[in-house]
Amino acid sequence: MVDTMALLPPFIRSSRMPRKPSRLAVGPPADPAADEALLDAPDDRLGPALVAAAQGEYRPAADLLAATRTGADWEYRDRYARRLAAFARSRDEWYEDWRKAAPHDPDALLVGAQLVLERSWQSPARAELLRQATPLITAAAHGDDRDPVPWRIALDHARGAQAGPRYVEELWAAAVRRDPHHYGCHVAALRYLAASWHGSHHACFDFAEPAAQDAPADSLVQALPARAAFSYLTDGCGPEVPGERLDAAADRAIALSARFPAADPWPAQVRNKLMYVLVRLDRWTDAAEQLRLIGPYATSFPWDRISDDPLGRFLEIRHEIREEIRDARRDAVRNEVGRNPVPRHPRSEHGGRAHSGDH
Repeated sequence: MVDTMALLPPFIRSSRMPRKPSRLAVGPPADPAADEALLDAPDDRLGPALVAAAQGEYRPAADLLAATRTGADWEYRDRYARRLAAFARSRDEWYEDWRKAAPHDPDALLVGAQLVLERSWQSPARAELLRQATPLITAAAHGDDRDPVPWRIALDHARGAQAGPRYVEELWAAAVRRDPHHYGCHVAALRYLAASWHGSHHACFDFAEPAAQDAPADSLVQALPARAAFSYLTDGCGPEVPGERLDAAADRAIALSARFPAADPWPAQVRNKLMYVLVRLDRWTDAAEQLRLIGPYATSFPWDRISDDPLGRFLEIRHEIREEIRDARRDAVRNEVGRNPVPRHPRSEHGGRAHSGDH
């Protein structure tokens, strides 16, 4: 077990550096059917790149990532690199063609570093694969000195390699020099804290709350405390976190969610995670509002952390929220006419409620 208390002051101090936040463009709201559900649906920029990759063409993916680098759209760049690497895990011919055609392309190097990291997590050759990722991450970082995404990959790599806190502090300092409010880097740091000091959820909140407080109102870092709340609610170990702290984390994420249009794929993962947290806190009305804002856009995270069928789990929770709201309205009507409401008991996991031991 490493001493991660040493991590917290550098993390918090670095997150307060002034810098213009990454631009988070949002598209027009969709008009989905009430019961439509799409898992990890790409936006209108990523979709064509994935279609082309399925056809063996890498150029649209290369152009997409080059545009994010030119425009310093680091949040989009991080998300697109993850999605492209995830696709390459099962179909990598297009990526191999790209790598051979442009071996020093920083965008190809970025996808390659993420790809090797993704392949390492469940592999029996994990240590060897992590070693192979190191030069790719270094090369990607040298590709564009402004880019924080290779440093997010480096932080994830350090967690997998069980690196010590001093090395992680150096990575963190390099990351926030490039973008002090990059969400992916903050999540990577939070996950390192949780993994290195298992059960110390207070340490995670102590990192997440000041980072969110210092971030711009439209930064995804506003959702970082809710990410810490999710980790606590699904962990089932360590000292209890007060309910007020969990509610405050949810409230901050609710305020962020309200800044984006309904049925928008960009904030979908934040909203899916928030909906889970709200259900666990028995805040059914707030959960129903997030369900409305999510529209059809289910995301693998957080549901793949508690189920082998993330879309099925999303649909179960959606049904439970609707049932709770319907029951509450029925009880309210009965109270108005002088009848006693029918007692309702919390549903078990088999009925859709997620519990802390599910992961």
